Amino acid sequence: MNKPLLYTIIESPTHPNGAALYQRLGFDELRFDSQRKALAALKKQPPDYVVADFIYAFSTYYQATNISNLDVLLHSLVKYAPQARVIVLANKDDLTHVDKLNAIHPLHAVLTYPVNEAQLEAALAP
Repeated sequence: MNKPLLYTIIESPTHPNGAALYQRLGFDELRFDSQRKALAALKKQPPDYVVADFIYAFSTYYQATNISNLDVLLHSLVKYAPQARVIVLANKDDLTHVDKLNAIHPLHAVLTYPVNEAQLEAALAP
């Protein structure tokens, strides 16, 4: 039986290092430091879980069409990995914007920084 694949997309210095937890829970982890790299891998190895930082698209050119850094990834997951469970890590001040994103693309879990191992483990439970 194959191990479930987990994408970790780290775009914030507050992102917790869950490598030991993911290994203990039986996940294969692919780490990315950008959405672009995760999108490139998506077609070849669709994930079962995605753990990613939420960054609100505050005052950007794309704000009219995108809520955050995760919009394109979530749209792509619908096509390439519709079963993937997305766990978003966000700052408390951004939770209202995460709710807008969740209305468009249902999220598996939303965790508020600082995130600890117990919270991650609970979110990864089947």
